[in-house]
Amino acid sequence: MPRKLLVAPQATHDIDDASLRIAQAAHEQRGDDFLKATLETYRQLVEMPFLGSVYAFESRRLRDLRRWFVKDFPDYVIFYRSTEDTLLIVRVLHRSRKLVEAFDDLAPDEE
Repeated sequence: MPRKLLVAPQATHDIDDASLRIAQAAHEQRGDDFLKATLETYRQLVEMPFLGSVYAFESRRLRDLRRWFVKDFPDYVIFYRSTEDTLLIVRVLHRSRKLVEAFDDLAPDEE
């Protein structure tokens, strides 16, 4: 049975924001291409969830996050979790983004 794809609201916001920025900077079609490539990459990850490497976060709550790049848009990184049943897309971020700040809401300070 295939994994169920779940996309966190913040990840949906991330790709909407990125596609708008790409469309404004380049061309509207390029923004649409980004959306299509992101969805295609999601499908690829559902079928092969171990493509992405585990990212070295210090927070225990984030240690199981994997990362993989959006097809044809290597500056955009998909952070996700995979279980036997689901693939959860957590964030889709530009590689220049400060990751500590981007994941503040997911990993409050731990003692």
